Amino acid sequence: MQNKVVFIGAGSMAEALIAGIISTEYLDPEQVVATNKTNQNRLDYLKDTYNISVTQNKQEALSQADVVVLAMKPKDVELALKDLQPYLTRNHLILSVLAGITTNFMEKVIGFEIPVIRSMPNTSAMVGKSATAITKGSYASEQHVEKVQSLLNTIGTTIVVKEEDMHAITALAGSGPAFYYYMVESMEKAAEEVGLESEIAKPLIMQTIAGVVEMLQSSSDSPSELRRKITSPGGTTQAGLETLDNYHFQEAIMACIKNAATRSEELGKQK
Repeated sequence: MQNKVVFIGAGSMAEALIAGIISTEYLDPEQVVATNKTNQNRLDYLKDTYNISVTQNKQEALSQADVVVLAMKPKDVELALKDLQPYLTRNHLILSVLAGITTNFMEKVIGFEIPVIRSMPNTSAMVGKSATAITKGSYASEQHVEKVQSLLNTIGTTIVVKEEDMHAITALAGSGPAFYYYMVESMEKAAEEVGLESEIAKPLIMQTIAGVVEMLQSSSDSPSELRRKITSPGGTTQAGLETLDNYHFQEAIMACIKNAATRSEELGKQK
C-alpha cells in the first residue's frame, strides 16, 4: 500500500490508530502524518514515539494525503472541516473516527462531492484488537469501503453497517472498553476487600477474562447458557449472581448502553 494517511487531530484515538497501523507494518512511518491545531508538544511526542511525520501546516499535509483521518474532538469538526475545505479535493478519502458525526453532515460542510466514510473504532486499536464499525457516505464507493476495511483490519476487526446503527455501535464498541475497565477496576477493589493482594488478584482477573472471551468465541452456547452451566444451586456463583441481581446489574448495563447511545445522537444533533 503506497497511500499516505494524514491524521487531523492527535489525541488518544489518533495515537491508538497510529500505533496499530505502524506495529503491523501495514504502513511505513513515513506514510503517516499527524497534525493538530496548537499542541506542538503532542506532535513531538508522536514523532518521537512512532517515527512519523508531523506538521501544523495543514495545506502541506493534505497536499500529500490520500486518506484524511478526522480525529479531533467531535465539537470541533465543523470548524476543522471549514479550515481544511480549501485544500481538499475529490481525490481525498475522508475517514472519520468521531462519535455522533454523520456522513451527511461532513459532506454538507465540505460542500462538494467527496468520499466520506464514518467509523467507530476503539482504543484497543493500540494492541490490534479494535472492534470497528464503518459506514459509507453518499459519494463513497465499494472500493473506498474496501480500502478503509483493509486499513482498519490492521488494528482489529471491521464490520460494515447501516449508518442508523452507528449510535448504538458507538455505545457498545466505541465506549465499551471503558465499561469493561470499570468492571475490572471494581473486581480489583473487591479482591482487596476480601484480603487478596494485587499481585495475586490481578493476574487471576486477567486470565479469567481471557478465558471467558475464549469460551464465548469457541462455544455454540449462548452467554446465558454458559452462565447457567457454572451456577450450582446454593453455591458461591449463585450467591454472587443473586447479589448482582439485587443491585440491578443487568438494568444498570442496559441503561449504560442506552445513555451512551443517546449521547452519541445528541452529539450529532449539536452539529
